[in-house]
Amino acid sequence: MDTYRPLPEYLTIKPSKIEGLGLFTLSDIPEGATLGVSHVVDLETGEINRTPLGGFVNHSEKPNCKIVKVSRWWYLKTITDIKGMSELTLKYQLYNPLS
Repeated sequence: MDTYRPLPEYLTIKPSKIEGLGLFTLSDIPEGATLGVSHVVDLETGEINRTPLGGFVNHSEKPNCKIVKVSRWWYLKTITDIKGMSELTLKYQLYNPLS
């Protein structure tokens, strides 16, 4: 039987120097790694819902991750090699998944 884990085992949530809580690595992660689903579009309302993975990623003007949209699923993907114990960041942008 599989046990639900809101985050991959190599990620954790802890206090951030950027804002509140942030998403951090527990080990090195290579560039191009897909970390999991960060957002899901509700098919009835069109609203974007964050998963636990997407809920704790803070903004940076020099991000180490990006969001890749595949249908109604949005995935968090690394854009650089990331050292263990580093915070994962995105460059926040306004987006409309239905456009």
